[in-house]
Amino acid sequence: MTRARVLLLNSALGPLDYRVPHGMAVEPGSIVVAPLGPRQLAGVVWEPERMASDGEVGDNRLRNLLSVIDAPPLRPELRRLIEWTADYYLAPPAAVLRMALPSSSALEGVRMITEYRLSGFRPERLTSQRLQALDRIGERQGLIRELAEIADVSDSVIRGLVKAGAIEAVEVNIDTPYPPPEPDHAPPILSARQSEVATKLVEAVDAKAFHPFLLDGVTGSGKTEVYFEAVAEAIRQGRQTLVLLPEIALTEPFLKRFAARFGHAPVAWHSDLRQSQRRRAWRAIASGEALVTVGARSALFLPYADLGLIVVDEAHETSFKQEEGVHYHARDVAVMRGHFDQCPVILASATPAIETRQQVEIGRYTELKLPGRFGKAEMPDIAAIDLIAEPPERGRWLAPRLVEAMRETLERSEQALLFLNRRGYAPLTLCRTCGHRFQCPNCTAWMVEHRLVKRLACHHCGHVMQPPEECPECHDEDSLVACGPGVERIADEAKLLFPDARTAIVTSDTLWSPAKAAEFVGRMEAGDIDIVIGTQLITKGYHFPNLTLVGVVDADLGLEGGDLRAAERSFQQIMQVAGRAGRGEKPGHVLIQTHNPKAPVMDALVSGDAQSFYEAETEARRHAGAPPFGRYAGIIISSEDQGMALETAKRIGRSAPKVDGMHVYGPAPAPLAMLRGRHRFRLLVHARRSLDVQNVIREWIGPIDWPNKVRVAVDVDPYSFL
Repeated sequence: MTRARVLLLNSALGPLDYRVPHGMAVEPGSIVVAPLGPRQLAGVVWEPERMASDGEVGDNRLRNLLSVIDAPPLRPELRRLIEWTADYYLAPPAAVLRMALPSSSALEGVRMITEYRLSGFRPERLTSQRLQALDRIGERQGLIRELAEIADVSDSVIRGLVKAGAIEAVEVNIDTPYPPPEPDHAPPILSARQSEVATKLVEAVDAKAFHPFLLDGVTGSGKTEVYFEAVAEAIRQGRQTLVLLPEIALTEPFLKRFAARFGHAPVAWHSDLRQSQRRRAWRAIASGEALVTVGARSALFLPYADLGLIVVDEAHETSFKQEEGVHYHARDVAVMRGHFDQCPVILASATPAIETRQQVEIGRYTELKLPGRFGKAEMPDIAAIDLIAEPPERGRWLAPRLVEAMRETLERSEQALLFLNRRGYAPLTLCRTCGHRFQCPNCTAWMVEHRLVKRLACHHCGHVMQPPEECPECHDEDSLVACGPGVERIADEAKLLFPDARTAIVTSDTLWSPAKAAEFVGRMEAGDIDIVIGTQLITKGYHFPNLTLVGVVDADLGLEGGDLRAAERSFQQIMQVAGRAGRGEKPGHVLIQTHNPKAPVMDALVSGDAQSFYEAETEARRHAGAPPFGRYAGIIISSEDQGMALETAKRIGRSAPKVDGMHVYGPAPAPLAMLRGRHRFRLLVHARRSLDVQNVIREWIGPIDWPNKVRVAVDVDPYSFL
């Protein structure tokens, strides 16, 4: 090649043409360094016929490529996935490419780097910033800038601690090979039904062809052990497996479970990795050395050398939908990756999404069912507590029947779980004198009290403030009151009721890393915790045989807000948390507190008639032309200047095309009308399933100009309507 079309890691640009210097060998997929003005940027060589440039430039005006990076070229299958994702989700191709090349250090040739960790020495005189750094770093290790981010201090604070001897340098070999997993290390004893399902999955791996499966098994049915057999077969063939998990907090327990089955842990990929760990993992994945990768949704775009199997665990989870940057859904992109790489895709879930069920219905996915729990374990008994007929005591949140069940559970030396999907102590703080409510200055959201760390926090932008001594409006002291319960408030009530019980709060505030999750699992398994109070983080993936009681504190919470998927999501969430009970030989019990026990969701949970619930929900969606029978796309306009945002939203709304089978609603202020200091307006596009809505939106919005201070984002197949 004497001329190369390069997609640079710059989302504002399309592909650019460069001259290939004499003696430099490049091919489609080669990772190169190219000049852009005075800067040097990494990029990937692309086929000219698949990606048009902004305009043809003569050979004499082209600039030379600077170098080719010593890394395997991105394979055609990954390039096709990048093209498809950019086209379907209306995203810049460079923004999608960045997910395939997320670590700049992975593209460098250095094999040894200097990282830093606590030395154990603690200087006598320390500033508050240095104390904060030492407390937050703990046992973690990394580059100076990584430790500064962990500690939320400046680089200079970390450098000062290095000079003081509190932090020491350590040389790290960042390309140490990973030990390969052993497919026959500790094979499980499967039931007849599990063996039957596992055999079909193994056959699909052997076929080396695209085949999407829905592995539909109740909680505790052994879905993981079953798909591990397909993973083992891929390992025997020397091919790679990707397992996607919805939360990084689940990674550590999964790694432990995997190591018990295969002798060694898989390669992990998530946001908590250090730069050196990311480089090592990326290089091993690109070379084919990493046979099994377990990670969050971003692991989907890594450059696997020979992908033989994809597993999406807890495939119903809404956290697989990316809400920032490229608005992709990892479950759906995983299926497309399997299509391009010609390998089977397993979507494992105890409560599959209606979209996935519909794919089974029309014959695109093969459903494999595991209807019963493994061994002697049985599904828990589920009962509803009508909070109108059986209210909690005044000032309390736990109904008497649930309190009595907790007492009996603790007397049997068993563990209990209280579920409330609301972090912090209370969702709202107000003044009882003048009614002032504490609102985030950057968002249209209330500040949430976190009493454990003595702060008010916004859960949307991260803004924090100290709780004041007096009301900022009327200056009345001792007038501030917490309204409503969060998990911390429920934990206080549990401690008051059962002062001798050992409690643990499980939220993203307390389990913010895989290491913290592993610590929690260890304490549960050792019996060091009697009562767990947790949010949705506790609903998935955990297996505690001695946990026999689950209490859902406010089952109606998820039904608020008028979300398209509110009923389905509530059913999934409560069914998942109910599945934590009775996973061993001891029977499990679930009590659901609700103000509306006759609601279809509650009735389905108590009766166990999930099929009727899903049929009714599916029919309602069909009647409304909602996904999966119709299509939605959100257009979000935001700016720090409210007038600019509104005018741009109106201009987009006025220019909406008249297309048969498509309706445009809005613009209207978004439910979260301000986010991170930006005013937000939304339009909603509702179209029939067969319409190429992406092309319509592309031709509609493409010609419109708007001010630089205004952002316009398109969310295809939205999951959040905020």
